[in-house]
Amino acid sequence: MAEIDAKIKNYRTAPFDARFPNTNQTRNCFQNYLDFHRCSKALSAKGQDVSPCDWYQRVYKSLCPLSWVRMPLPCFTATILVLLFMGFQSH
Repeated sequence: MAEIDAKIKNYRTAPFDARFPNTNQTRNCFQNYLDFHRCSKALSAKGQDVSPCDWYQRVYKSLCPLSWVRMPLPCFTATILVLLFMGFQSH
């Protein structure tokens, strides 16, 4: 566990994720945003420490534009959903 904590502490930018190989990282941003909230909710429900979820938060904050990250959560979620929907329509 100490090794993982050391990696999280030295974390600088989002690592490559093979699920999102394209330049547009909107989906990657949103997936990490969802993973952070799912992780926080699951660990909170079990009464466990939510610090392992910090990694997801750091990744989505590094991938997503600052204007999105600074929004209140409902606005952030709505913005990303609209952009993803528009992206799906263009294929």
